[in-house]
Amino acid sequence: MFEIQPQNPELYRSQTRRSTIIIALIFLALAMVLSTAAVAMFGEPGGDNLRFNVGGVFVAVLLMAALMRGTFWNQAWMASAVYGWQLKRSLMSITNVMHQVTAAVEKEDPGAMKLLRFYHLGLSQMHQLDGNSSDHGQLIREMEAHKERMEALGIETEQTQLNPAWLEAVKHTAQ
Repeated sequence: MFEIQPQNPELYRSQTRRSTIIIALIFLALAMVLSTAAVAMFGEPGGDNLRFNVGGVFVAVLLMAALMRGTFWNQAWMASAVYGWQLKRSLMSITNVMHQVTAAVEKEDPGAMKLLRFYHLGLSQMHQLDGNSSDHGQLIREMEAHKERMEALGIETEQTQLNPAWLEAVKHTAQ
Protein backbone atom coordinates (compact mmCIF):
# COMPACT_ATOMS: atom_id res chain seq x y z
CA MET A 1 0.00 0.00 0.00
CA PHE A 2 1.53 3.30 -1.09
CA GLU A 3 1.17 6.38 1.12
CA ILE A 4 1.75 9.99 0.11
CA GLN A 5 4.47 11.46 2.35
CA PRO A 6 5.25 15.16 2.81
CA GLN A 7 8.25 16.10 0.65
CA ASN A 8 10.27 19.28 0.20
CA PRO A 9 10.23 19.86 -3.60
CA GLU A 10 13.67 21.53 -3.73
CA LEU A 11 15.26 18.79 -1.65
CA TYR A 12 13.45 16.12 -3.71
CA ARG A 13 14.75 17.55 -7.00
CA SER A 14 18.27 17.91 -5.58
CA GLN A 15 18.32 14.33 -4.31
CA THR A 16 16.88 12.86 -7.51
CA ARG A 17 19.42 14.77 -9.62
CA ARG A 18 22.20 13.44 -7.39
CA SER A 19 20.99 9.84 -7.61
CA THR A 20 20.57 10.14 -11.39
CA ILE A 21 24.14 11.37 -11.76
CA ILE A 22 25.45 8.55 -9.55
CA ILE A 23 23.54 5.92 -11.54
CA ALA A 24 24.67 7.41 -14.87
CA LEU A 25 28.32 7.48 -13.81
CA ILE A 26 28.20 3.90 -12.55
CA PHE A 27 26.56 2.79 -15.80
CA LEU A 28 29.14 4.61 -17.91
CA ALA A 29 32.01 3.08 -15.94
CA LEU A 30 30.51 -0.41 -16.16
CA ALA A 31 29.82 -0.09 -19.89
CA MET A 32 33.35 1.12 -20.60
CA VAL A 33 35.00 -1.54 -18.45
CA LEU A 34 32.86 -4.39 -19.77
CA SER A 35 33.21 -3.28 -23.41
CA THR A 36 36.97 -2.93 -23.03
CA ALA A 37 37.20 -6.33 -21.34
CA ALA A 38 35.08 -7.98 -24.04
CA VAL A 39 37.24 -6.51 -26.80
CA ALA A 40 40.43 -7.48 -24.95
CA MET A 41 39.27 -11.07 -24.39
CA PHE A 42 37.43 -11.81 -27.65
CA GLY A 43 38.32 -9.05 -30.11
CA GLU A 44 40.86 -8.84 -32.86
CA PRO A 45 43.53 -6.13 -32.95
CA GLY A 46 42.57 -3.73 -35.73
CA GLY A 47 39.43 -5.79 -36.48
CA ASP A 48 35.75 -4.96 -36.28
CA ASN A 49 34.97 -5.24 -32.57
CA LEU A 50 31.61 -3.45 -32.60
CA ARG A 51 29.70 -6.53 -31.48
CA PHE A 52 31.95 -6.87 -28.43
CA ASN A 53 31.51 -3.20 -27.56
CA VAL A 54 27.73 -3.52 -27.91
CA GLY A 55 27.82 -6.75 -25.92
CA GLY A 56 29.68 -5.00 -23.11
CA VAL A 57 27.09 -2.22 -23.03
CA PHE A 58 24.26 -4.77 -23.05
CA VAL A 59 25.79 -6.65 -20.12
CA ALA A 60 26.21 -3.29 -18.32
CA VAL A 61 22.47 -2.60 -18.81
CA LEU A 62 21.60 -6.00 -17.34
CA LEU A 63 24.01 -5.54 -14.46
CA MET A 64 22.64 -2.05 -13.74
CA ALA A 65 19.09 -3.40 -13.67
CA ALA A 66 20.15 -6.03 -11.14
CA LEU A 67 22.07 -3.46 -9.07
CA MET A 68 19.12 -1.07 -9.12
CA ARG A 69 16.64 -3.61 -7.80
CA GLY A 70 19.02 -5.52 -5.54
CA THR A 71 21.37 -2.97 -4.06
CA PHE A 72 20.66 0.65 -4.94
CA TRP A 73 16.88 0.55 -4.41
CA ASN A 74 17.26 0.39 -0.62
CA GLN A 75 20.05 2.96 -0.29
CA ALA A 76 19.34 6.27 1.47
CA TRP A 77 20.66 8.28 -1.50
CA MET A 78 17.96 6.68 -3.69
CA ALA A 79 15.03 7.31 -1.33
CA SER A 80 13.64 10.34 -3.17
CA ALA A 81 13.92 8.69 -6.58
CA VAL A 82 12.25 5.52 -5.28
CA TYR A 83 9.46 7.57 -3.69
CA GLY A 84 8.88 9.46 -6.93
CA TRP A 85 8.84 6.23 -8.92
CA GLN A 86 6.33 4.65 -6.51
CA LEU A 87 4.13 7.77 -6.59
CA LYS A 88 4.12 7.84 -10.39
CA ARG A 89 3.43 4.11 -10.54
CA SER A 90 0.49 4.51 -8.12
CA LEU A 91 -0.91 7.37 -10.17
CA MET A 92 -0.52 5.36 -13.37
CA SER A 93 -2.44 2.45 -11.87
CA ILE A 94 -5.36 4.83 -11.40
CA THR A 95 -4.91 6.54 -14.77
CA ASN A 96 -5.21 3.13 -16.44
CA VAL A 97 -8.76 2.77 -15.08
CA MET A 98 -9.71 6.45 -14.97
CA HIS A 99 -12.75 6.04 -17.21
CA GLN A 100 -14.07 3.44 -14.77
CA VAL A 101 -13.20 5.64 -11.80
CA THR A 102 -15.05 8.65 -13.20
CA ALA A 103 -18.08 6.52 -14.06
CA ALA A 104 -18.17 5.15 -10.50
CA VAL A 105 -17.66 8.64 -9.04
CA GLU A 106 -20.72 9.82 -10.99
CA LYS A 107 -22.66 7.06 -9.20
CA GLU A 108 -21.22 8.33 -5.88
CA ASP A 109 -19.34 5.09 -5.19
CA PRO A 110 -17.39 5.76 -1.95
CA GLY A 111 -14.36 3.68 -3.00
CA ALA A 112 -14.13 5.47 -6.33
CA MET A 113 -14.56 8.82 -4.60
CA LYS A 114 -11.63 7.99 -2.30
CA LEU A 115 -9.57 6.72 -5.23
CA LEU A 116 -10.11 9.94 -7.17
CA ARG A 117 -9.22 11.99 -4.09
CA PHE A 118 -5.97 10.03 -3.66
CA TYR A 119 -5.27 10.58 -7.36
CA HIS A 120 -5.82 14.33 -7.03
CA LEU A 121 -3.60 14.57 -3.94
CA GLY A 122 -0.87 12.44 -5.53
CA LEU A 123 -0.98 14.32 -8.82
CA SER A 124 -0.82 17.63 -7.00
CA GLN A 125 2.26 16.46 -5.09
CA MET A 126 3.87 15.15 -8.28
CA HIS A 127 3.35 18.54 -9.94
CA GLN A 128 4.98 20.23 -6.94
CA LEU A 129 7.90 17.78 -6.80
CA ASP A 130 8.56 18.05 -10.54
CA GLY A 131 8.14 21.85 -10.50
CA ASN A 132 5.28 21.59 -13.02
CA SER A 133 2.87 24.42 -12.36
CA SER A 134 1.29 24.60 -15.83
CA ASP A 135 -1.66 22.29 -15.11
CA HIS A 136 -1.88 23.01 -11.42
CA GLY A 137 -4.64 25.65 -11.61
CA GLN A 138 -7.08 23.33 -13.38
CA LEU A 139 -6.21 20.49 -11.00
CA ILE A 140 -6.87 22.67 -7.94
CA ARG A 141 -10.37 23.52 -9.22
CA GLU A 142 -11.14 19.85 -9.87
CA MET A 143 -9.73 18.88 -6.48
CA GLU A 144 -11.84 21.41 -4.61
CA ALA A 145 -15.05 20.47 -6.42
CA HIS A 146 -14.45 16.78 -5.71
CA LYS A 147 -13.51 17.47 -2.07
CA GLU A 148 -16.73 19.44 -1.55
CA ARG A 149 -18.73 16.58 -3.05
CA MET A 150 -17.03 14.10 -0.73
CA GLU A 151 -17.67 16.30 2.30
CA ALA A 152 -21.34 16.59 1.33
CA LEU A 153 -21.55 12.78 1.24
CA GLY A 154 -19.71 12.44 4.57
CA ILE A 155 -16.66 10.72 3.05
CA GLU A 156 -13.24 11.35 4.62
CA THR A 157 -11.21 13.63 2.32
CA GLU A 158 -7.74 12.93 3.71
CA GLN A 159 -6.94 10.03 1.38
CA THR A 160 -3.16 9.75 1.44
CA GLN A 161 -3.03 5.96 1.13
CA LEU A 162 -3.76 4.01 -2.03
CA ASN A 163 -5.85 1.03 -1.07
CA PRO A 164 -5.47 -1.67 -3.76
CA ALA A 165 -8.98 -2.90 -2.91
CA TRP A 166 -10.41 0.38 -4.27
CA LEU A 167 -8.74 -0.29 -7.62
CA GLU A 168 -10.01 -3.86 -7.74
CA ALA A 169 -13.54 -2.79 -6.80
CA VAL A 170 -13.59 -0.16 -9.55
CA LYS A 171 -12.30 -2.67 -12.11
CA HIS A 172 -14.95 -5.23 -11.14
CA THR A 173 -17.88 -2.77 -11.15
CA ALA A 174 -17.14 -1.87 -14.77
CA GLN A 175 -17.32 -5.47 -15.96
